[in-house]
Amino acid sequence: RYLLEQDFPGMRIGPEPTTDSFIAVMYGDSEGSIPGNALVVDPKKPFRKLSRFGNAFLNRFMCSQLPNQVLKSISIIDSPGILSGEKQRISRGYDFCQVLQWFAERVDRIILLFDAHKLDISDEFSEAIKSFRGQDDKIRVVLNKADQVDTQQLMRVYGALMWSLGKVINTPEVLRVYIGSFWAHPLRNTENRRLFEAEAQDLFMDIQSLPQKAAVRKLNDLIKRARLAKVHAYIISYLKKEMPSVFGKENKKKELISRLPEIYIQLQREYHISAGDFPEVKKMQEQLEACDFTKFHSLKPKLIETVDNMLANKIASLMSLIRQEESNMLTEMVRGGAFDGTMAGPFGHGYGEGAKEGADEDEWVVARDKPAYDEIFYTLSPINGKISGISAKKEMVTSKLPNSVLGKIWKLADCDGDGMLDDEEFALAKHLIKIKLDGYEIPGTLPSHLVPPSHRKPFQTTE
Repeated sequence: RYLLEQDFPGMRIGPEPTTDSFIAVMYGDSEGSIPGNALVVDPKKPFRKLSRFGNAFLNRFMCSQLPNQVLKSISIIDSPGILSGEKQRISRGYDFCQVLQWFAERVDRIILLFDAHKLDISDEFSEAIKSFRGQDDKIRVVLNKADQVDTQQLMRVYGALMWSLGKVINTPEVLRVYIGSFWAHPLRNTENRRLFEAEAQDLFMDIQSLPQKAAVRKLNDLIKRARLAKVHAYIISYLKKEMPSVFGKENKKKELISRLPEIYIQLQREYHISAGDFPEVKKMQEQLEACDFTKFHSLKPKLIETVDNMLANKIASLMSLIRQEESNMLTEMVRGGAFDGTMAGPFGHGYGEGAKEGADEDEWVVARDKPAYDEIFYTLSPINGKISGISAKKEMVTSKLPNSVLGKIWKLADCDGDGMLDDEEFALAKHLIKIKLDGYEIPGTLPSHLVPPSHRKPFQTTE
């Protein structure tokens, strides 16, 4: 709702888990909804494989279509609210985690939403997050309603969230958490306004870049699936080879299933495969229980060779084609809804702040504090209206900024490159130091509005 800036069919928003359905929010010429059973038989929609989850799921699945510009670039899957407490005991009637896993394998981004007041990860939420295993690079976390707590409480809430996530998501990397208030209502607590704006901007940039990376992600998934298929072929052919031709088939099958971890190690050594490419032992054992090993196929080295050739040669040429196509394309970004107006105008991120302050003013912005800077300048014994680098350094190091930053500031402030600073250049150096101390970045090149008036080139008139 926040991203689209309009309601969509089937939408219900509330503090409790109000949505009990999976809603695919997609672009359509007219507003309307398609129920799940009709959706999975539509050849134009990518949901046909979901029919295997049965009617219990399909009754809780729908597609909302509306003519919204945001949806021209991305489609959104809105999952049901997570259950907690006693509600978890009531079965949904379908395998919720399996459905999540199906979507997780096919989407570009997974966003986990947390409430600043309800950080507990219920059993169902924990199981849901575990179903995203192997898709960790797609996960982003949003800590919503952060304006309803003050800075001290927010710090504790953030720490508690990271601790809770660390217990559920077994990755050495820390997940990216976006903090903010993602709705169009006044902020209750404004002391972290700048933080919320910067975080929202980062989240928008992350989502906006998705269409550009979609082709590379699909190629990445193809490589992943090819590697898994190859390993699967090795496992299946080994099990087939070990089976007796006449008697004791059932006993041999049980033995092979129990020996699966050893078989994995043997295949790793024999074919030089990474342990991470093998399917989960427990899950594989469960699936093998229902299979007839005698019907498995023997290994076909020619097919393995074809897969290896594809991974070694064909993928590389495909990758260069994708890069070439991307460079020829205009930068494809998500537009419309909340994405419009976030990059331009006086309410754009960083507008009028830091090095951008005074960009739309006629007066030189440094002139406001120049009298105070002049007092310091004249205590440094200028000669012919300029101070040496040594004198300037003595004053600049009092800021306690590292030499790498002060070196950058010196380079920008010494406009004429004579190794000395006049009063305007010194005032500019002090202004840039102030920008850095206020937590903003120093620009790579000096913006035109910060160039001291006496160092500006006069406008050339052409006849």
